[in-house]
Amino acid sequence: MLAYIIRRLFTMIPTLIAISIISFIIIQLPPGDFLTSYVAQLSMSGEHIDQVELDTLTKRYGLDQPIYVQYLKWAWNFVRGDFGHSFEWNKPVSELIGERLALTILISVCTLLFTWAVSIPIGIYSAVRQYSWLDYVLTVVGFIGLATPNFLFALVLLWVSFAYFGMSIGGLFSPEFYDAPWSVAKVVDLMKHLWIPVVIVGTAHTAKFIRIIRGNLLDELKKPYVVTARAKGLPETRLILKYPVRVAINPLVSTIGWTLPELVSGIAITAVVLNLPTTGPLLLNALLSQDMQLAGTFIMFLSALTVIGTLVSDILLAWVDPRIRFGAREGL
Repeated sequence: MLAYIIRRLFTMIPTLIAISIISFIIIQLPPGDFLTSYVAQLSMSGEHIDQVELDTLTKRYGLDQPIYVQYLKWAWNFVRGDFGHSFEWNKPVSELIGERLALTILISVCTLLFTWAVSIPIGIYSAVRQYSWLDYVLTVVGFIGLATPNFLFALVLLWVSFAYFGMSIGGLFSPEFYDAPWSVAKVVDLMKHLWIPVVIVGTAHTAKFIRIIRGNLLDELKKPYVVTARAKGLPETRLILKYPVRVAINPLVSTIGWTLPELVSGIAITAVVLNLPTTGPLLLNALLSQDMQLAGTFIMFLSALTVIGTLVSDILLAWVDPRIRFGAREGL
């Protein structure tokens, strides 16, 4: 297992390099650059920029250099921990994404834990009590959860909370804590607001995971080893939890690699609706304005999260399912 982890860590380096090159090229594919978008915005507002200032900005941001030089400069600075300067915000990228990235990861991890805590028990119950009235109810609710977009669910909750309770559930902090320094009171206030985006974002994933666990567990319950264990008198609860459930939850564990980045990027529209200070709206604006330094940093963080999450998934799979082992004898 240790040798496998070391090999995977070494393969992560060329993987991230390839991702950085592809991401850089894709961001540069639209015609023009940040200054082109900046000049267009000024023209729409009736303002103009002279050529001297335009040339100065072009040289300042290195946009006059070949694309491969821009990439090498950006990649080298990224490796050194210098994420560059945001063109649009005129601030260091690290200053812009620091707190937002931490809040986004917090929401994503809490959402993942929420989906597991809800979907696993419900999925097990639906499989064990197949075709019961509660199974039908949970199935209908699950399909509704899958069919309802997160941002629409957020809009409905916003309307209900304001229309019937006279309160707004937008944001992660109360107005008095928006710009306040971090303290125990601010953390408590964050916890009071955190459940709202967690429930909204986790609804679709919870419904999907319920269907996955139910289907897999139904297949496992019909296999000979379950019938044999039941015939030997093994208690039903212990039988289900110790053997078929461990196999049925494999898809949940194996999808950590793409579920975490999906939660981070998929919360963008919901974050706009709920006015959340997360990375989603910032990444969206960076892509629209072709702010390479900011957008590239976000994409690299999401890529690293995917690669690391995949490694964690493989390790957890070996722990959950004893049949999975990584070692030299297996040729891995």
